[in-house]
Amino acid sequence: MTRGNMTRGKQQAALPVLAAGDSGTAGRVGADPREDDLRALFGQSSAVFASLAGPAHMVETANDALFAALGGRERGRAGAPLGQLVPELTGQPFIALLDRVYRSGKPHTERDARVLLGQGDKAREAFFDFTYEPRLDAGGNVMGVRVIGVETTQVKQAQRLTAEHRALLEQIARQAPLPEVLEGMARVIEDLAPEEVLVSVLLADADGRHLRHGTAPSLPDFYNQAIDGIATGEGVGSCGTAAHRRRRVIVSDIAKDPFWDDFRDLADRAGLAACWSTPILARDGSLLGTFAMYHRVPRVPEDTDLALAGVFADTAALAIERHQAEQARKRAEAREEAARDDLAFLLETSTALTSDLDAGQTLQRLAASCVPKLAPLCAVDIIEGGRVRRVATAAPTQAQQELLASHIPVYDAADDAVARVLASGTREVARRTPTGPGPWHDLDVTGYLCVPLTDRGRAFGTVTLLSTGAHTFDGHTVALAEELARRAASAAHNARQYSHRATLARDLQAGLLLPDLPAVPGADVATYYHPAGEGLDIGGDFYDVFPLDDGRWAFMLGDVCGRGAIAATTTALVRHTARAVAPFLPGPQDVVKAINRALSNRPDSHGTGFVTLVYGQLTPGPEGLDIALVRAGHTLPLHLDTAHDAHPVEARGGLLGISPDPDVTLRHLRLLPHESLLLYTDGITEARDAKGEQFGEARLADALTSAPHQPGAQHVIDALTRAVRTFTGDHDIDDDQAVLVLTATEPRHASRRGRAT
Repeated sequence: MTRGNMTRGKQQAALPVLAAGDSGTAGRVGADPREDDLRALFGQSSAVFASLAGPAHMVETANDALFAALGGRERGRAGAPLGQLVPELTGQPFIALLDRVYRSGKPHTERDARVLLGQGDKAREAFFDFTYEPRLDAGGNVMGVRVIGVETTQVKQAQRLTAEHRALLEQIARQAPLPEVLEGMARVIEDLAPEEVLVSVLLADADGRHLRHGTAPSLPDFYNQAIDGIATGEGVGSCGTAAHRRRRVIVSDIAKDPFWDDFRDLADRAGLAACWSTPILARDGSLLGTFAMYHRVPRVPEDTDLALAGVFADTAALAIERHQAEQARKRAEAREEAARDDLAFLLETSTALTSDLDAGQTLQRLAASCVPKLAPLCAVDIIEGGRVRRVATAAPTQAQQELLASHIPVYDAADDAVARVLASGTREVARRTPTGPGPWHDLDVTGYLCVPLTDRGRAFGTVTLLSTGAHTFDGHTVALAEELARRAASAAHNARQYSHRATLARDLQAGLLLPDLPAVPGADVATYYHPAGEGLDIGGDFYDVFPLDDGRWAFMLGDVCGRGAIAATTTALVRHTARAVAPFLPGPQDVVKAINRALSNRPDSHGTGFVTLVYGQLTPGPEGLDIALVRAGHTLPLHLDTAHDAHPVEARGGLLGISPDPDVTLRHLRLLPHESLLLYTDGITEARDAKGEQFGEARLADALTSAPHQPGAQHVIDALTRAVRTFTGDHDIDDDQAVLVLTATEPRHASRRGRAT
């Protein structure tokens, strides 16, 4: 029997069995509305009674409840066989049991006996607990059957409904998808309802102003699509009004109710005649949606209908709140995951941007980092010499990258996005191609985001992200691009500062060293200088070679304590003092003492650090170079003789700039042809390998003896620096390194000019 053929029988209870002592809920203080719904839903069953006679089961007497159960008073005539009064019972177990009890004389009890009552559209399914008792005459013979029963249809339906409701709650507890829960709930109600009912659930938007389709498995698709998104408000059908009022709205006849003026034709097409809508409310009273029950014929709800709607509206509220909580959790997790991804992206990109101190490489890495994370295409432009220069691009293909690189924005063009952002210092974003000329069609550009690169509040460049196809820029991407641009601008600023400072340091250092070595008669001169680190600070190592009167030449190599501008000031003071006083003083020791006086008299702002120095004078002669030198706290010079042996040149002397009268001793020696004098700073002997071990004086001597036979000054330096590089490997040096080599040449050969490295 289909749901559409089932009609509800109204029990007019004559012998109430569940209502004894029940005074109802009206007027009860503090009554729980939900308990009232359940009480009304399960209702009150009624006992039926009939006394039947003979094998044809003639109805002798029966109560009103039996007549009501059979379908009304017109069927309740006494004196007629039961099969004649209720012909649909013929062939059902009910009549067969009556026959058996009549024949056997034994009573019988039947639980949840299923009986089909009525015919055609009015047929319904009913359940009873029956007791069949034989009626005996005075002689003990069976004269009929007495039937006493209680209709359990409502109880049976309540049990099935409770089981289905429990299953729905289990679905909600295990977080089944909301559409699955809502559709299951709708089908349960439609399947169990005694009369045909069509269930619909609409879900409220976050602001509660519109209702969206949730489920309606039995309503036609055109109807569901038409009401999807209806507004909440007074007179907007049953559901829109119920959502607006936050209370149940009953429309028993859609054809006549003004709430349905705007939807009456739609309802007529869908075959809908009545709609009862119950708002679905959260625990805090906010609107979650509506629960509606539609009917094909005009109909007023009974208490059980309203109770059913209330129970399942509460169930829907539970499912929707659980769904919203789960969705909120997932959104929070997604935001957290996105934040972690953004942070990882920014950290990774920041590391790449600051991996070296080359401004050009920094901006190229910026462009590469943006594609494809932020956009399909990226270009970076900066201002140089009053013009815009494109310094970096990134694209999926080489052809696209070359095409993008070929376009140069015009600095003062009003229709160019880059020019506008450079002028305003604020970002510009649009879902269209940039204004002004460009390869936008060839690149399939559909939108752009141009962000300034700023330094101390002034834009010095831009990073332009370009969309292609369906790609668009949302607020999240814009914020990420602005943060990345800020970090890139800082990295580029630091790189430019470093480059400027390194260039300044190199220029200043070069000014403190000899740009070109002079040609010294009878001598081959070579020098070597290598600053520590990146050469950003001016080193304290220095050397000089300059002529004196009478064919003599002065030479020096020293080391100033410290680095930077103060060290440069002290270096300049030593060199300039030596050059100024050497022509007027008789010997090296007098020049060194004059340098010490200059250091002692310098203002504190020019430094207070000490200086180590080897200063000497050489005189070319027919047998080589006659040398007189003074050592002031410096490393010992080395004499490389013709036998390829290296000997330290002992000369006692203290540091300069410490005491007013340094104790220095003059030392004389002669360099024969092909013999060399090596002066070096402690950056050579204190160079360390990866294990921290120093190069030392022994390795220094070994390196000199490995030089070629009869080496020139540059050969000696090459052998030494090669040995130091081999020893240190990739380990950075911690101190400046400076070397000066003087090699005596054959008197008959012209002197060679050494070269600085």
